[in-house]
Amino acid sequence: MNGLSALIRRELALAWGGGGGPLLGLTFFATITTLLPLAIGAEPSRLAAIATGAAWVALALSTLLSLERLFERDYEDGALDLLAIGPAPLEAVCFVKCLAQWIATGLPLAIAAPIGALALNAPSELAPMIFVTALIGGLGFSFTGGIGAALSLGSRRGGVLVAVIVLPLFVFPIIFGAGAIEAYASHLMGWKSGLAFLGAYSLTFTAIGPFFMAAACRNAIS
Repeated sequence: MNGLSALIRRELALAWGGGGGPLLGLTFFATITTLLPLAIGAEPSRLAAIATGAAWVALALSTLLSLERLFERDYEDGALDLLAIGPAPLEAVCFVKCLAQWIATGLPLAIAAPIGALALNAPSELAPMIFVTALIGGLGFSFTGGIGAALSLGSRRGGVLVAVIVLPLFVFPIIFGAGAIEAYASHLMGWKSGLAFLGAYSLTFTAIGPFFMAAACRNAIS
């Protein structure tokens, strides 16, 4: 347990100090939400119609920026070999790394998601729902993205490969999350089903993702 707590502190320190991952993701998120009105027009009604969906797409794309180096940095300097033969199972190490990624990047983006949606003229009463769905969906993004990051180890174009692997899987939480918000805004009971599906997606990948990541990491270092 002490080893895993030290690992999560290390991952958080690397995320905040080594690569500026949260700041990069937040900057990219802000850029998307700023450029969107310039592309489709600044009419409030038009922006309000796409605000929640656009915020979710921006959230998914911003998460991608921090995924490439999730395992690559340790793979290049040999730290991944040491983690693989350490006392903690590699599955637990992968879980901790993704959890730290979610804390360092997913949580700030979840806080930014309502702000971005409100900037696109989304109703203010949707802000808590947007935050909750972004927080749950961000967890799924982190563990789904971890699978792509592990599978791309050793690739010359790891960032492109990660995007190719995980973007199709990101479609489901975007649909569930944006759908739940739209149903909530329309005062439909279906928002609970959307939120339940989103939670199920995130919990499923949180449970099975570390096993796929560990297998991919072992294959890369063998």
